[in-house]
Amino acid sequence: MRNLIFGVVVALVAGFAFANAISTASNSTVRSKITIMAPAAPGGGWDGFARTAQQTLRGDSIVANAQVVNVPGASGTIGLSQCVQMEGHADYLMVTGGVMVGGIAVSKPDETLADVTPIARVADDYAAIVVPADSEIQDLDDFIEAWKADPTGFSFAGGSLGSIEHLVTAMLAGEVGINPADVNYIAYSGGGDALSAMLSHTTTAGASGYNEVAAQVEAGELRLIAISAPEPVEGVDAPTLVEAGYNVEMTNWRGFVAPPGITDEEQQELVDIVTEMRDSPEWQEALVRNSWTDTFLTGPEFEEFIDQQQQEVNAIVEELGL
Repeated sequence: MRNLIFGVVVALVAGFAFANAISTASNSTVRSKITIMAPAAPGGGWDGFARTAQQTLRGDSIVANAQVVNVPGASGTIGLSQCVQMEGHADYLMVTGGVMVGGIAVSKPDETLADVTPIARVADDYAAIVVPADSEIQDLDDFIEAWKADPTGFSFAGGSLGSIEHLVTAMLAGEVGINPADVNYIAYSGGGDALSAMLSHTTTAGASGYNEVAAQVEAGELRLIAISAPEPVEGVDAPTLVEAGYNVEMTNWRGFVAPPGITDEEQQELVDIVTEMRDSPEWQEALVRNSWTDTFLTGPEFEEFIDQQQQEVNAIVEELGL
């Protein structure tokens, strides 16, 4: 009799456990597991942004598990194509931003940001122009003089074609009387490769997101010449291009989109997750640490922002002949 009662109890417990597991599975959300795709090689701005998000989402228990995958190439448009192919996957976020907008304008791929689901604009960065610390170029005046003396021989290391760095160098060329088409811009798919080119004197100069070169500037390995911020940045010892009299300002926004074909409820869940991340103390510390500007934006306003910026960048690319 005891064995019979024990067997019944075990069966009941197992049954309840099984029913609970089914209920949990049916009510599960993307908070159990999420993949963040950085559409660039390791070591660059998008990769750093994705991994900072991963750490914050895990550290603050916003999601149970978050992983980062890298899909480099063509200013993020290869990653964009893959994101579009992930239609209906609500557990997938892709990092995007101004670099991808530029890549779309230059390479004109089949897919655009209108083909994915907008989630949030999160933060802005800006481009920094640097030279090796032992370069004879000491400041922006020296930089412009050396560049104008040999426009095609003066080489830049930077992100992919159409990136913020590429657009800034092309715009500055136009401002100083150099044909933007003559700029010797060497594109790298990852910030790590571009940084190596700068440090090894493979190129004369480099353009990169400030936080990607800040450590080397502080260590005395690179010299900061100018930044593309619209106004002076506290703690950054370099003039803005606007301050120096050049009509060149551009920030690199970064944010998230999801694949197409997800439901409104799933989109809102992703917006809620990113909002919680942005509001967390860990993320606020990351903003300060990386010199990012908080420019959080969601909903229809974010969609409108993407559309407007794509139109603006398309016009810049056309004007510069890129």
